[in-house]
Amino acid sequence: MISVENFGDLLDLDLGAFTSKPTSLEGNQKEAAVSLWTSLDGKIESGVWECTPGRFTADRSENAEICHILAGRVTLHNADGTARQIGAGEMFVLPLGWHGEWTIHELTRKIYTMVAAGV
Repeated sequence: MISVENFGDLLDLDLGAFTSKPTSLEGNQKEAAVSLWTSLDGKIESGVWECTPGRFTADRSENAEICHILAGRVTLHNADGTARQIGAGEMFVLPLGWHGEWTIHELTRKIYTMVAAGV
């Protein structure tokens, strides 16, 4: 049987300890995340992520990402040099093949869904 899953208030969800962001361009950026749901085939994952201010690289060669910013403000820098500011309440998609950088302006929390190539 397939049933609905509810995860409650995601702004108050404990994400655990922050760890160093491996793709940070500034060295001291920290992140935390909790995976809330993964499809049986492992090709779709949804969860909550939070990151401290700073700048990091991102590569969506292997998966697309759907994001909804719960709190905070970011600028997404596309590989072509264009940029877009996104804040709390906004949703966006990083399509399969997207490469770029994120600038986190203030502590930011998002809901994410990663979808593997070929789904």
